[in-house]
This record gives sequence, structure tokens and C-alpha cells, in this order.
Amino acid sequence: MKKFHPFIGDVDLSDQPERFNNPFSYVAHPLCVRAADEVRRVVNEDERWRSDAEKGKMFGVLVVCDKAGECGFLAAFSGLLDGCNDHPFFVPAVFDFISPDSYFKREEGEISNINHLIENIKANGEYVDATELLARKTCERDASLEAMRRDMRVAKEARDKRRAAGGLSPEEEEALLNESRFAKAEYRRKVKWWEKEISLCKDAVAPFEQQIDTLREERKHRSAALQQWLFDNFVFLNIMGEQCSLSQIFSATSQRVPPAGAGECAAPKLLQYAFLHELKPLAMAEFWMGASPVGEVRRDGCFYGSCTSKCRPILGFMLRGMDVEPASFEEQSRECNVEVVFEDEHLMIVNKPAGILSVPGKEGGESLEEMLQRKYAGFLRVAHRLDMATSGLLVVAKSSGVYTAMQRLFAERSVQKRYIALLDGVPRVSDGKISLPLSADYANRPRQMVDNVSGKEAVTMYKVLSVENYNGRSCARVQFVPVTGRTHQLRMHAAHAEGLDTPIVGDELYGTKDRRLMLHAEYLSFVHPVTGVQVSVEVSDNNFE
Repeated sequence: MKKFHPFIGDVDLSDQPERFNNPFSYVAHPLCVRAADEVRRVVNEDERWRSDAEKGKMFGVLVVCDKAGECGFLAAFSGLLDGCNDHPFFVPAVFDFISPDSYFKREEGEISNINHLIENIKANGEYVDATELLARKTCERDASLEAMRRDMRVAKEARDKRRAAGGLSPEEEEALLNESRFAKAEYRRKVKWWEKEISLCKDAVAPFEQQIDTLREERKHRSAALQQWLFDNFVFLNIMGEQCSLSQIFSATSQRVPPAGAGECAAPKLLQYAFLHELKPLAMAEFWMGASPVGEVRRDGCFYGSCTSKCRPILGFMLRGMDVEPASFEEQSRECNVEVVFEDEHLMIVNKPAGILSVPGKEGGESLEEMLQRKYAGFLRVAHRLDMATSGLLVVAKSSGVYTAMQRLFAERSVQKRYIALLDGVPRVSDGKISLPLSADYANRPRQMVDNVSGKEAVTMYKVLSVENYNGRSCARVQFVPVTGRTHQLRMHAAHAEGLDTPIVGDELYGTKDRRLMLHAEYLSFVHPVTGVQVSVEVSDNNFE
């Protein structure tokens, strides 16, 4: 089956995008949506593909034009599908390293043989007997010496009592000293005797341990060399004909070393095939099929931006030379008007627009804090944060003392906060408490994940205020009161299956992108850190404009 799939049926091919979409922040183009529907149909028709996809898998589509101007699409999957990376209908892997006769598989087999050799040594009867004897002798030594130390402590306590009673003659005192000296000498002799016994046991074990250490060292070097070979042979192209390996791409990043699975996602596969076959990329989208990974939020049928840890450096190279849409934050105006809703000589409270960072970051354009510092004179620091996509109330301190005091109030949960959100659906229960611990999903920053082992406590109270029509579907307007203040807490608690299982409208990380994230911090209340007066401010955003 060929890899280029022309659009069939009632498809408006005239509505082609003018610029290639940003793979990390986009609304799927209608042609991508049509292509994704076709991929889902093809996958569901194959029982084995469908079974694997139902466990959870990311797929991708790339709308392209061939030299004759015919418009169609390419399809890909991330990782493997049904244990294989080469299937009809889908583009192949950037580098096929898992074919049975490949160098990777042969060397992987040799490394596995080393593991078998190590296990065989560990199972050798002489080695097992020697290690068991060493362990038994070590326990006997520890018990014997501890018993001697215990007897010595008892004898010393008896001698101390006799001395404390007084009336000892010089001869009796000397006898007590000799008793102590003898006990210590006996203990030292016993220690040396045990050292010889243990040494003999270790000598019996040593030849086997040396063989194991040698094999482990060989395994370590061969594994590292194989990994480097893999990194060097994953070579990517871009539209200008340039080539770059995984090693070269990641050498310029803070990671330095490519993470596991780099280059195996759908997006690089799609672009690589297009460049190899001189197909012009027009638009790309990646979508999820099947169950969500444990702790994460992936919804069947939803489109997602490319992963950051693996794909951002790779796609940065592959998209070089193409006319790519900027991320939404790059389009924010430097002269954004920020509404000041409360102000005195110590602090101000502003209404942050959506799409602007609260404080300076590595990327994202000018932050609200920088905008205020540019507009007003003097010390100005944002005392807490809202997600870039979230609008609403922020406290800005006018002195370092007030800044520290406000941060303390937020840390101590002495600030009452309330948010309004529009959910992409209606929760099953209209009010209650959500308690799901959160931690960073380091492989997919800035995404968070539910982590019941090492996640930080995250608690949210919620209440459905109304159900309204939004773009032809029923959506719930919900009030959120966060008890804690974790990153993406409200977004995760809304979207996760163990929370409301209903993402916030416009949440491109945990739901589906819209014109904006429909989340607004509408209310703040706290005791003024300087005047002691209760400050309560509310700014609604009923239409999330």
C-alpha cells in the first residue's frame, strides 16, 4: 500500500493553509481533521492495530502536495504499532534499527548473551556455595563479636561499681586493670581470627566476582557504544537538504544526550518521508487514540502539540527554512493594556490578559511584570503566578518587603482565591472536592501528571454554576476554589479521569485548543500586609474575551 493518500470525496482542497502550522501550538486544519478521521478508520479496520491502539497511542498526519500539485496526506504512529515500525499505509521509521538482521539487533543479542553469561556464573554451584558460606560466616562473626562486646560492657559495669564502692587495695585495682586488658586483648585476637576466616571465604568468591565484573564492564561499554551508534545513525533532513544526526541536534541543548525514544515520534517520521520524496508539507497534526496513560491526560480523538523533550530540538532543525506560524505567545503585543483594579502606595492588583506570562521566563515574549516595569517607575514584582493561558487577578508588590510578605501569605494559604472556567462538557457530579497529587511530567514539560507516590498534595473545591451552549455543545460554567496552588492544578483536576473528566475549553495541553483557555482568576481576598485592612477584589470575565 502506498504512503501518499489522496483525499477522496467531498473535500475542499482550495482551503489550503498559507503557512505551516506550529507543531507545538495549533488548531488542527480541516484537512488534518479529515486525514485523522481516515487514519482512525484504517486502524479500526485492522483487528491487531485496533487492539494495540486501544491501549493508547499517538498518531500523526501530514497534509502534503506532490510535484504534480495533487494534495493528499501521510500518516504515522509514534513508537511501534503491533510490535513493528513498518506497516502498509504508514510512513516508515526515520531509521529502522529493529529489523532482525540489523546491526542493532545483532549487537543487542550479544549484550543479551553477556547477561546470560552473568546469570550462569551466578547460578554456578561453587559460586552459590561460596557466597552462602561467606554470608553465613559474616553473620557468625557479627554475632560472636557483638556477644563479646556485650560481655565486656557487663564486666566493665561491675568493675566500675567495685571502684565506686571504694576500699580497693592496690593489688585489687591492678587485678581489675589486668581483667580489662585481657578482655580487650581477647577481643582483638578474635577480630583477627575472624578476619582470616572471612578472607578465606572471600578468596573462594573472588574469581567468580572478577568474571562478573569483567562481563559487566564489557556490557556497559558495548551498551554505550550501541546507544551512540543509534544516535549517529538517526539522521534527519530539512527542506533545504541539510542533514543532522540525533547526536548533533542534542549536543546544542541543555540535555546534551538524546532521551529514550527520540526520533520515533510521528512528527519527525512524517516530515522525513516528505523531504525524502519531495512532497511539500502544508499542515501537520498529532492525535491520540485509546486509553490515557496512567497519571496523564490524553483523550481519545484529541489533537496535541508535539512533545517538548524529544521533538522540540528535532523539529527545530527539520522545520528550518520553512514558513512556520509562530506560537501564539509570539503574536502578543508589547503594548498590551493591563487593567489596574486596586492600587495603594504598597501594592496593586491587575487583571492579566490571557496569553501573557506573569513573570519573565525562558520563552514567551515580554511578561506582565516586565510590561508594568516598563510602564511605571520604581520597584514592581508579581507576588504569585497565573498560567500564561489564564487571565485574571494578580498582586503586584511595590517594595521588596511587601513582595516577601505577600509571598508568605500565598504560601500559608491565607489568600482566598476563586476561578471561573468553562468546561468542554458537563461533569457527572455538580459540586464537591477533587484531591489528586501532582508532579511534573519531565518528559513532556510543561505538562503535569497525577502521581500518587511522589506528587505534591493538590486540592480543589468546585461547583457547577450553569450549563450553557458553546459552539453547539453543552458546556458547564464552573467555579473553582483551589485549596492548594500547584502548577496546572485546575486544568489537571478538570481534565483527569479521576477528577471531573471534563477538560477546560481551549486547554491545548489536556483537552482541545480553542481561541483561548477559558479559565479566569476572578476573585482575591487577603489581609493587607501593611495596613491590616481586608482587601477583596473581584473581576468577572463572563465571555472570556
